[in-house]
Amino acid sequence: MEPRLPSDLADALRPVLPGLAEEIISAIGREVPDYARPLEGPFGRALRVGVERALRRFVEDLVDPSAEDDDAREIYVTLGRGEMRAGRSLDALLSAYRLGARIAWERCVQAGQAAGHDPETLYRLASAIFSYIDRISAESVEGYADEQSTALAERQRRRRALVRLLARDDAGAEEVRDLAQLAVWPRPATVAGLVVRADDGDRLALRLGAEAIAVAEGGVAIAIVPDPDGPGRHGELEAALAGVPAALGPTVGLERAARSVARAQAALGLLEAGLLAAEPGALLVADEHLPALLLHGDGALAADLAARALAPLHEVRDGVRARLGETLRAWLDEPGQVTRVAERLHVHPQTVRYRVAQLRELFGERLDEPEARFELALAVRVSDANATATSG
Repeated sequence: MEPRLPSDLADALRPVLPGLAEEIISAIGREVPDYARPLEGPFGRALRVGVERALRRFVEDLVDPSAEDDDAREIYVTLGRGEMRAGRSLDALLSAYRLGARIAWERCVQAGQAAGHDPETLYRLASAIFSYIDRISAESVEGYADEQSTALAERQRRRRALVRLLARDDAGAEEVRDLAQLAVWPRPATVAGLVVRADDGDRLALRLGAEAIAVAEGGVAIAIVPDPDGPGRHGELEAALAGVPAALGPTVGLERAARSVARAQAALGLLEAGLLAAEPGALLVADEHLPALLLHGDGALAADLAARALAPLHEVRDGVRARLGETLRAWLDEPGQVTRVAERLHVHPQTVRYRVAQLRELFGERLDEPEARFELALAVRVSDANATATSG
């Protein structure tokens, strides 16, 4: 362990501290570009207090190295926080510390020599000064990092709030603008809502990149994706999602983000219910499934439609019902085309004629009326989708 400096060295240094503080502050204003301005206002006062306290604290440590000065420590932590809040790096502040250390060393050596201290003591004084500067630099780094962490956490909180706001269909333009500014989020011209099973919205947003923002609640994450139609963007989204089922809403202007989110939510719901199919690992693009979204947008309504329109089929046995149901759908798709329907069902044309005759007994003229045929076509698709979902 390096021997302690003599305590009487403090007596030699105290008289030079006031002038030394002024010299250091003037030099910082001249030689540190970011501080090349009148050191006034809150920052100037904080810097002056910091320099004066640093010199006094250093000299006091010579007398009692075990003394703790939490107030002084907080000064340098606060200076670090201030640099972060001002949007600067720590380079300027640390440069000011090093400049102050050099000037302090020069003046302290002069004072030590004048008081008759030997060269070895003055060498150790130099080491102590620069070690002390490292110490207060570390305190400022700590303050800067703490403020950076706090600012990041607050920005993320505001971005989560912004997603919730954009997902509301009553969000006002001014409210969105103000919150976007607080969240440091550049408002894009176009966005799309993305809905995915995830527990961590911040992590999802980070993976999606390109200034995406997200919030997760109840195991479901909603993300707002800027410029979703950009070159290669869909591929980037699929790679970021890593095979987790997700649905992407339509590209809309920012003011209509809620519409895109709602459609993505509906598409993901149908996908998870087995009413939509997607390639493994592929992103489900909601607007590629508009008929299914229209048909199944209200599940109870679709079920009621199917039950009412297909009620005649419940008058026959289960096995017959299944055969007539598949024939009904094929006949509605290709009306009057006996041969093509037979090929589609892999049966003899005469079998098709027989089944169509049975259907006419059950449905009557509805097989030929345009509005009734449309209703039946919707109903058989709902029935087929429900059967697929149930079997899956």
